[in-house]
Amino acid sequence: MSSEQQTVIVADNDPDFLEWVQKHLSADSVDIFVTSSSDEAMKWFKEKKADLLIADFNLQPLDGVAVLKKTRLSFPNAMVILTGTVSSTNAVIDAMRIGAFDVLRKESIHFELRQVAEQALQSAEQIKRASKNDDSGAISAPQPADDLIIGRSPAMQDVYKMIGRVARADVPVLITGESGVGKEVVSNAVHQFSRRNKEEYVAINCAAIPSNLLESELFGHEKGSFTGAMSQRIGRFEQCDNGTLFLDEIGDMPLEVQSKLLRVLQTGEFSRVGGNQTLQSNVRIIAATNKHLEEEVENNSFREDLFFRLNVVRVHIPPLRRRVEDIPLLAQHFLQRQSEKGKLRSMQFSQEAMQLLESHNWPGNVRELENTIQRACVLATGNVIMPADLPLTDAGESRSERDEAEERLLRSARRFLQAAEKSEGKVTALQLAEEYLKKVSRKTEAS
Repeated sequence: MSSEQQTVIVADNDPDFLEWVQKHLSADSVDIFVTSSSDEAMKWFKEKKADLLIADFNLQPLDGVAVLKKTRLSFPNAMVILTGTVSSTNAVIDAMRIGAFDVLRKESIHFELRQVAEQALQSAEQIKRASKNDDSGAISAPQPADDLIIGRSPAMQDVYKMIGRVARADVPVLITGESGVGKEVVSNAVHQFSRRNKEEYVAINCAAIPSNLLESELFGHEKGSFTGAMSQRIGRFEQCDNGTLFLDEIGDMPLEVQSKLLRVLQTGEFSRVGGNQTLQSNVRIIAATNKHLEEEVENNSFREDLFFRLNVVRVHIPPLRRRVEDIPLLAQHFLQRQSEKGKLRSMQFSQEAMQLLESHNWPGNVRELENTIQRACVLATGNVIMPADLPLTDAGESRSERDEAEERLLRSARRFLQAAEKSEGKVTALQLAEEYLKKVSRKTEAS
């Protein structure tokens, strides 16, 4: 903790939790005050010039988000950590957008609170030391009725927090991740929680449009500028002026279009294809790719200066196999949506079917899971989806199957190495390698 004396206010309805926090955060340099009242917490924060406020989402008479809003309104640099059993991912995004230092779930708070509190107190100390109060303050936004993104894993919690942070700014965002992880969903969430959410949001897949047409799609064209241009057409930059333009698969954008995009990012100016007039556009760019753009830059297939312009803030979405705990939530969400869409009977997963979904590798990520659930609804003969109803292909073999195959090959390799030691030079390494490759080939053909 800090070398100077600091004050922490903790507000929660659970007296046992308050007692635990006092012991858990106890330090000679920290004064801790606990209460079950949101009004008292805010009063103390002001009177004691506290450095950190830890508040539960379900406080009374004002809930945690309201406490956060009022505290940040009065003290723009206030360090506030919200805690609780968070049922809505939108609550996490909105809390981070308003200005929460962090959001901790009660299920994992025992492992995270001390470290996060120390970081918050360190930040508070640095702000005091710098004697700067130029924070622009918190802004609030209406919450959509439904969650925009599904998932409660720690990895996705980090994504929600990053969305909340970048939504407050108005800078380019680069979203990275494998194909099918939901980059467009995250892009839409950034737009919905931004100041531009009342304006146009346009999504373009750079890989799906022929290179000779992409420039016209983005910037528009004048009549007669090329064969087939029978009339003037405005581009996407004009269409979503003051809004957000999502450029998916930016890594596939031709170099000649990249140079024109760079100009828009630098100056906000562009011209239609075949036109002489310089036009202005105030558009926020969100780009996404499943490629490693750093490698594309090294290979001279992506402009380095454009990469730096786009990579102001990066949001990385982990693959589904790295957040297995989200699979049941996503599966239930897609099942419910499919039932409502097709006006089907109420359906559910058998325990074995869910275990199969959780063990699958999901090379196609969330998109593959959604397609799998859609097909399962069609294939199921009853109102319970069974393992046989899940069309999982060999290309997406389960982790357990893959691990078993790798273990068999490792055992074979160990036996060949042991044979080499016992042969005392009678069998060469080349002969052993050839024998091992033959065995692997036979196993591959047999499978």
